[in-house]
Amino acid sequence: MSGWRDFLKVYWPLIAVAAVGLIAALMLMDPAPPKHIRFAAGAQGGAYHAYAERYQRLLRAQGVEVDLVDTAGSIENLRLLDDGDVDVALVQGGLASRQDREVLHSLGGLFPEPFWVFVRAGNGINAFGDLRGYRFAIGPDGSGTRSLALSLQSEFGGTWPASAQMTLSGSEAADALRAGTVDAVAFAASVEAPYVQDMLRDPAVDLLAFERAPALARRQDALSAVTLLRGVVDIGADIPSSDVPLVAPVAQLAIRQDVHPAIEALLIDSAMAIHGDGSLLSAAGSWPDPDATDLPISGQARRYYRNGPSFLRRYFSFDVANFLDRAWVLAIPLLTLLFPLVRAAPPIYRWRVRRKIYVWYKDIRELEARGRASPTPDERSRIVKDLEDLQEEIGAVDVPLSYTDDLYRLRSHVEFVKQLVLNPKGAVSAPALGA
Repeated sequence: MSGWRDFLKVYWPLIAVAAVGLIAALMLMDPAPPKHIRFAAGAQGGAYHAYAERYQRLLRAQGVEVDLVDTAGSIENLRLLDDGDVDVALVQGGLASRQDREVLHSLGGLFPEPFWVFVRAGNGINAFGDLRGYRFAIGPDGSGTRSLALSLQSEFGGTWPASAQMTLSGSEAADALRAGTVDAVAFAASVEAPYVQDMLRDPAVDLLAFERAPALARRQDALSAVTLLRGVVDIGADIPSSDVPLVAPVAQLAIRQDVHPAIEALLIDSAMAIHGDGSLLSAAGSWPDPDATDLPISGQARRYYRNGPSFLRRYFSFDVANFLDRAWVLAIPLLTLLFPLVRAAPPIYRWRVRRKIYVWYKDIRELEARGRASPTPDERSRIVKDLEDLQEEIGAVDVPLSYTDDLYRLRSHVEFVKQLVLNPKGAVSAPALGA
C-alpha cells in the first residue's frame, strides 16, 4: 500500500495539473454553437421566403432550429442584421452600405435575381423608359426591388411620378396586372419564383427586355447582364420565344460577424445543396460564389470554398464534429504542458521511494561514529539496542518490489555496523554492494 501512496503522492500533482488544464481548456474553448437562430426571410410567397424555408428544413435536420422572420425585403433584412435582431438573411447585392460592410459578412453569392418587368400585352410598352407615364408597381419600401427600380428610373429621366412608384409586390402585384389596375410590375427575384414562372407563361403578359443591359451593368456595379435563353422556361411551348436580355443583381447570404463558425459551415453546406445544381440562368456548380458579393466574405467561408468541409464534418455528425473541432484546438497546448510533467514524474517517483531508504543512513552513520569512539560496554549495549530498533523500523518499511534490493542492502549495512560496534577490535567483513 505504501508504494501506491508514494505513487499517488508523485502523480497527484500531475493529475491536478491535468484537471486544471482540462477545466481551463473547456472554459477557454469556443462556446458550443447555438441551437436556435433567426433568419430574415423576406415576404411570404416570395422567392427569398421559399429559399429560407429550404434552409430551415436543412438546418433542422442538423439539430438547429431556424425562426423565419417575415420582412419587406433586402433593405429591411440588412437593417435587422445591423440591429442584431436576426442572425442570417438573404440580401440583394448592391444594397450594402459602408456601415453594413463593417459589421456584416457574406457567405457567398447564391444566384442571379433578374430585374423582371412585366407589362400587359399589346399596350405599346417596348422599353423601360416608356413606363414613366404608366401605373407601375415597384414594391414596398424596404424591398430590394423598389431600391433597384428607383435606381433604374433615375437612369431614365430622373425622378418619376408617384403613379410609377406604386408599392404593390409579389403575387398581389401580379394579380393587379392581370386585373388591369396597374400597367406594369417589377420583381427582383429568382427565375424559380412562383409568380415569375406564372407570368412568364401567361399569354396576356409580356416580359420587357433590357436591350441596353450591358450598358446598365457597366454603369451600376451591382448589376450584371444576363440572358433568358429562348425556350429555357418551356421548350415545348417555346417560352420565351426569343432571347431576352436582362439586368440582374446577385442575391447573397449575409450574416452577422458574431455568428458561430459552426453555424457558418452549416449554412454553407445548405447553400451548396440548395443552389449548387444551377438554374435556368446558370450552369451547375456556378453557385454559391464567394466573389459575387458586395459584403466582405467571412474567413470561414473562404476556407470552406478553398478546401471543402472539414475532415471531421465529413465523417461525424454536426454535434460531434463541432465538439472535436473545438477541443482539438486546445488539446495541443494541453499535451505540450503535460509532456514534460509526464517525463519528470518517474524520476521523482524513484527519488521519493529511495529517499525512504536512504534517509536511514544518517542515523546509521551517527551510530557508527559513536561505536568507533571506544565507548564503554554499557554505551556499546545502548548503541546495539539503537541499531536493533533501527533494524525493526526498517523492517516495517514498505517499498515496491523493484526497490527491495535497496531495502535489503540497507538492512545488511545496519547489521555490519552492529557487528562493528560489538567487535570494535575484531575483523568484520563489509557487506557486498549487491547484498
